[in-house]
Amino acid sequence: MNWHPPGKWCTAEVLEHLYLTYTGTTKGFSRVDEAGKPLATRATWVHRGRALVVTGLGYYPSGRQAPAAARPRGLPQDTVRGEILARIFEMDNVIGRCEEKFGARHKLLDHPILGPLNTRQWKKFHLLHGLHHVKQIRQLRESAGASFR
Repeated sequence: MNWHPPGKWCTAEVLEHLYLTYTGTTKGFSRVDEAGKPLATRATWVHRGRALVVTGLGYYPSGRQAPAAARPRGLPQDTVRGEILARIFEMDNVIGRCEEKFGARHKLLDHPILGPLNTRQWKKFHLLHGLHHVKQIRQLRESAGASFR
């Protein structure tokens, strides 16, 4: 869980990063739910292009640095591992409530890199983002095994 090549995150940090993205999205959609209105800003052409690439074409580029709020900060591994599934369900629940209230097509909340997204786009982002990091975790496991042989 803690092994990593120089300059890269270990598995525990990758899981914490995912945990933080789930809790951040849940907080954002909870604010939308409580406000009773979308909180998304107006999309720029850059936002539209990025959102199209990721949520439209399904391509998740690698090499981008995570926003500060989603960078690992040393949460206890037991907490992250024990709560991550609950955070996914909690996030899905609040996104679903907002989708029922406002529909699936309305932009409800801004993503820090992709800009304003609707509920379908948020779900697709989290799916692709999670798969991206699963691939990283698999690579870490393979590399760790090779380095300890």
